[in-house]
Amino acid sequence: MKRVGDVRRVAQGLAIARCPDTDHPDIGTSVLDENLDDRGRVVDVFGPVGRPYVAISPANDVHLASLVGTTLYAR
Repeated sequence: MKRVGDVRRVAQGLAIARCPDTDHPDIGTSVLDENLDDRGRVVDVFGPVGRPYVAISPANDVHLASLVGTTLYAR
């Protein structure tokens, strides 16, 4: 598993995570939490090249506010 980053905020129905470095997941990548529970999929990568942001569309049973402050991982 690869670390996607920490969720910083929620905007327009998406969770926004900051990547720790230049390496980011591809659009469509499944995103998991530390318990290996599905949390959603990457729908966009944007921002500075050095540490981009990733927009994540949540899975059906995920409450977005609960993701803020958590670390997410890519499969």
